[in-house]
Amino acid sequence: MRRRHGYYWTRFAVLNVALAGVAALAWWVGESWWQLAVAALLAVVLGQFMFLGHDAAHRQIFDSGRWNDAASLVIANLYAGMSYGWWQHKHSRHHAKPNQVGADPDIKTGALVFHLESGGKPRTRLGERLRARQGSLFFPLLLLEGLNLHVSGLKTIFGKEPVKHRSTEIPLVLVRLVGYLALVFWFLPLGMAFAFIGVQVALFGLYMGAVFAPNHKGMPIVPADSKIDFLRRQVLMSRNITGGRHIDLYMGGLNFQVEHHLFPSMPSPHLRLVQPMVKAFCEEKLVPYTEATLLESYRIVIRHLDKVGLQARDPFSCPLTSEFRSR
Repeated sequence: MRRRHGYYWTRFAVLNVALAGVAALAWWVGESWWQLAVAALLAVVLGQFMFLGHDAAHRQIFDSGRWNDAASLVIANLYAGMSYGWWQHKHSRHHAKPNQVGADPDIKTGALVFHLESGGKPRTRLGERLRARQGSLFFPLLLLEGLNLHVSGLKTIFGKEPVKHRSTEIPLVLVRLVGYLALVFWFLPLGMAFAFIGVQVALFGLYMGAVFAPNHKGMPIVPADSKIDFLRRQVLMSRNITGGRHIDLYMGGLNFQVEHHLFPSMPSPHLRLVQPMVKAFCEEKLVPYTEATLLESYRIVIRHLDKVGLQARDPFSCPLTSEFRSR
């Protein structure tokens, strides 16, 4: 549980150097469609910043809660253009009751349906067909997640609900979003600027979704009225992603999701160290401990979403009769 100040300051410095390198590369490339590759690099660097902000929000970096809050505000709002308050509220509810119906916002029905208790049958044949194939559409839909993250944050900090750091969040987000747009449209031709922003935002959302989804999607769903102890609540609903240090880097340490849910304030580089003890304890208590490779986890997520989408359709609907159903 010991803090790793040197590790996190080094990581923050390296990411700032990487961000400066992306800016220098953009300047060097100039008015060229190779800027779309630069936009992709920027999406990855901002994603890595968000992993750092995630650790700060979990009190993993500093001993002081105030310092962790400050770090999260700067990283989420100023670097990524998101609302720290919105994300923290949502993520805290997820950690409290992962995969529990009505409690975990990450399985709330929206564009996708994650469980059969969600209700809300599609109103059109097109909606029914899309839902039946929602697993196959999952990754394409993640290209819209970056836009959703920005919009949800703005709606929160400019909304009527109380926000703890509203007076700080609003100027930081506005400086980031307005400044970023102004810089891109000043530096690049209009069409290229739109394309640059579109690629960066789309790939940022894809990256975030591709990292967070494998950890819980396709794991057991907890009914709203279920009572379950802390160990089983956190272990049975979480999946670790196996692999070497490259997976650690790609997922920002979130590949050790079981350990992270059991010890959310533990610095992410220590999760690998505690894993053998957690696995042994789970084996002793006969609690299943789930691991999968990254590609296996993606296949599990897609199969689960397709299965739920098919089962969530109107059970009295058949393709033949729907062709002649009155409209």
